[in-house]
This record gives sequence, structure tokens and C-alpha cells, in this order.
Amino acid sequence: MRLSPIQKILWSAVGLAIVAYVALMFWDTDQTTTEPPFRADFELTDHQGMVRQDEDFAGKWLLVFFGFANCPDVCPTTLAEVAAVMTGLGEYASDVQPLFITIDPERDTPAALAEFVPLFDAGIIGLTGTPDQVAKTAANFYVYYEKINEAKASEGYTMSHSSQLFLFDPESEFVRLFDYGTPAEEILADLEKRMSK
Repeated sequence: MRLSPIQKILWSAVGLAIVAYVALMFWDTDQTTTEPPFRADFELTDHQGMVRQDEDFAGKWLLVFFGFANCPDVCPTTLAEVAAVMTGLGEYASDVQPLFITIDPERDTPAALAEFVPLFDAGIIGLTGTPDQVAKTAANFYVYYEKINEAKASEGYTMSHSSQLFLFDPESEFVRLFDYGTPAEEILADLEKRMSK
């Protein structure tokens, strides 16, 4: 079948759109070098029952991780790496605030977080809120999460979620992401280099 000139133009446009889409997908996957312009933005309740906003941490570098206290592996592993980074910073640790933001507000009340975050002994502040507050915060950080039914899990469900560690500068501007599994030594070296500038 021969295509008319208009059909050729339309099919060419479709082809270009597909190429552009694929290129965009590849560009968007490299989140450690592609830095979307956004700021840390939240209003949540900490594990001591105090309402906290991003403005409360002005002047500090922020290490931010989204997870949940019943997480069996990814969350405790990442928070252990964060704790090692904080130890490695020594006297400069006071310039960095690690934050753990729950994506499971149903179970992660301030009281539950008060039992969980001190286990890592790194000055981590746990943050929670209403489901709407958590959803808004996750959207602000471009974080994915989803409730997954699982009979063997606590209360019959677990959570699937993004597992990157965010770094923000003292002006709350996004700096970079560290992929899950990035060693504490690598995070520490990167942070120390930035803090020394």
C-alpha cells in the first residue's frame, strides 16, 4: 500500500515523537547527574510530636530518606549507612541533619518512630503526618510509594517505595541523589568535598 504525502508526514511525526520519548527516558534515568530544580519542602510531625518544616533546618545540609519502620532491609540498611556518614563527619556532623520521612503514616506514628530512629544513634529525625501530608511531601520530592498487601507482613501489608537518599544544601536546594547501596564512604567523601567549598 502506498502512503499519501499527508500519511508520510504523520508517520514521520510519530517516529520523531517515539525517538524523543526514548531519549527523554534515558536522560531521566541518570538522576545523579540530572538535577531537577526543586527544594526540600514539607510540614510534618517529628518523632517527639513537634511540627517541623523545612525552614527549621535552614543553614544545614540535609540527608533525606523516605521509608517505613517495618521495612525489613532497604530502610535499615540505608539508615545504617547514614549513621556511618554522620560518625565519619566528626565535628562537622552538626552541620548535617539526617531526616527519615515515613511513607507509612498508618503505622508510623510519632511514638513508633520514637522507638525506631534512635536505634541508629545518628541524630536522625523521624517525620510523619496525615496520609495527605505524607502524599504531598512525597510528591514534592518526586518519591514513589505504594501499599502492597502481604499476608505475612505486620498488619497484612508492606510498602513499595523509592529507595534513593537525597542530599540538599544549606539553602534547601536539591544537590543530588545517592542510589540505594551507595557505600557510606562514598557518600561521606562527596559530602565532605561539597562542605569544604
